[in-house]
Amino acid sequence: MISIGKIYELEVVKDVEFGFYVDAENLGEVLLPNKCAPDDLEVGDTVEVFLYLDSEGRPVATNQEPKALVGEFAYLKVVDTSGVGAFLDWGLDKDVLVPFAEQHRPMEVGHSYLVYLYIGLDGRITASSKIDKFLDDEKPHDFKPQQAVDLIIANSTDLGYKAIVNHSHWGVLYKNEVHQRLSFGQYKKGFIKHIRPDGKIDLSLQGGQETRDKYAKIILNYLKKQDGFAPVHDKSDPKLISDLFGMSKGAFKKAIGGLYKKRIISIEKDGIRLLNE
Repeated sequence: MISIGKIYELEVVKDVEFGFYVDAENLGEVLLPNKCAPDDLEVGDTVEVFLYLDSEGRPVATNQEPKALVGEFAYLKVVDTSGVGAFLDWGLDKDVLVPFAEQHRPMEVGHSYLVYLYIGLDGRITASSKIDKFLDDEKPHDFKPQQAVDLIIANSTDLGYKAIVNHSHWGVLYKNEVHQRLSFGQYKKGFIKHIRPDGKIDLSLQGGQETRDKYAKIILNYLKKQDGFAPVHDKSDPKLISDLFGMSKGAFKKAIGGLYKKRIISIEKDGIRLLNE
């Protein structure tokens, strides 16, 4: 089902003076304004778009890329305030609102804050800086040691740094294992170091060549079994990558990047291909 706040590849079904309409399935035909569309777009093409609501509450599409999707965390700057809350720059022409009730502390113009994006009661994309209520340490997870993950550095503790892991769980980077400067809101690639008996997650910024080689081998074995081609690439859905290869999108991108540099594979518009097969 198509949802507001996500990115999709949608088909262009109508060309009008002020833009194009794309088929958003359950949301109906959604307008992609001319200013938010590629110059050479035509009916029948597919286009990657982000869906949100306009000022009148109607679904609208754009090819502008937001800094975060619904269900994700991001470190965003306040560009304006009003009687309803603060507005953050998240990469689109239309800023995202943090209502006063969702501010951990009063927000100020020019300052950046770590926020979570969700769909509000009015159906609009909304942000909250009360991030703890969106991270449940009791929630089950299936992370495994040496797994590559995406991190957002959240704050420092006596032990080291707390980081948000794959937009879903808290993890800890121990200060005696961090040999670089880390800052609040910083995005980092990391690895699961250890899962404690209580499910808490210990992290590392070092994955090792052994891990990278393992992921590259998994991809190569898959390609050999599929006549040298896999219909995935660096812009594919993370779930598809996980289902096919059992790795994160970040780890997949690093692995195919290494294979590409070694001229073992080519990266094409619709997937990756094993060379000399």
